[in-house]
Amino acid sequence: MMEKYLAKSMANLGTETAFEVLAKAKALEAQGKDIVHLQIGEPDFDTPRNIIDAGIKALNEGYTHYSPSPGFPQVREAIANYVRQYKNVDAAPENVVVVPGGKPIIFFSIIALCDPGDEVIYPNPGFPIYESVANFVGAKPVPIPLREENQFRLDVDELKSLITPKTKMLIINSPQNPTGGYLKREDVEAIADAVRDKDIIVLSDEIYDRIVYTGEKPVSIASLPGMQDKTIILDGFSKTYAMTGWRLGYGVMHKELAEKISKLMTNSNSCTASFTQMAGIEALTGPQDAVDAMVAEFKKRRDIIVDGLNDIPGVSCLRPDGAFYVFPNIKSFGKSSSEIADYLLNEAGVACLAGTSFGSYGEGYLRFSYANSVENIEKALVRVKEALAKLK
Repeated sequence: MMEKYLAKSMANLGTETAFEVLAKAKALEAQGKDIVHLQIGEPDFDTPRNIIDAGIKALNEGYTHYSPSPGFPQVREAIANYVRQYKNVDAAPENVVVVPGGKPIIFFSIIALCDPGDEVIYPNPGFPIYESVANFVGAKPVPIPLREENQFRLDVDELKSLITPKTKMLIINSPQNPTGGYLKREDVEAIADAVRDKDIIVLSDEIYDRIVYTGEKPVSIASLPGMQDKTIILDGFSKTYAMTGWRLGYGVMHKELAEKISKLMTNSNSCTASFTQMAGIEALTGPQDAVDAMVAEFKKRRDIIVDGLNDIPGVSCLRPDGAFYVFPNIKSFGKSSSEIADYLLNEAGVACLAGTSFGSYGEGYLRFSYANSVENIEKALVRVKEALAKLK
């Protein structure tokens, strides 16, 4: 009935399949079926106690009112200090906009910068909201394939071939969702060289950049010569500090663009929750041992799930360098990714995502999140192995 009332642009807006699969899994659980949840990209750890206490303290101190749309000055300063320390980017508070989660920076950046017909180059497979929002505003999403044979890293020569006079934005994400792919320093430098002299803004999604297993610090493209003013850094607290429900993220960008993004905040959310922002200061400036412990545990889980998947006949899986996802190849079974994902949910009680949930180049793959206990991961591996054996 409502279809005739909807704006045409609503037909262009996609979704995030993880939440749809979660709903299906919950429905099966309501019927009494035991489900192992490996579909949602959410740390299973609790928010560290010091951060929770800071949020409670803020509530008790009256941080229950509006804040300025771009965030409290002291929060923006704490984020700028963090960005200087961890990303080697010379950020100032006026470069920072605090938002409720990471997605608003994707949404606001594309709305603020892209007109209908502008081209947005984005990774595929990649976080589905990139393509969704570009379509929504009438821009043209241009996928750059991330291929298994290249360890799911962006091919810079291919990137150069996709750039046209209409290219307005390049989106990069490292460590990457859904593949766990990781851009090395030489990759980031080559990407910067490809766009530095062009009128292209880079949206650098760095939400997983503290979850890295190589022992090295990731390179932010904004830290390279001539790139800070051309880059929007997207980051937040959900993954690093297990704060998904707190809805706290931020963007770091040229101060003139920050003013425009702040205006979009005013027109949409007014501001980010005040007590949440104060908890964010504690997250950034307090002890980081909980982060280190979480990453160490993720690395252990990564090795268990990768080894387990590679032990399943017909499955092959790269060992990712970051994030908390694996992206195994299941092409040998001769069925689509969505067919295999549905089969594993209904027959094996294992919730995962089809690779095509992240774009057409994800066909032939599944995404498992190992943000779950070792016990549950091992249970899932047994179930997946038994279920897939029936398809051979």
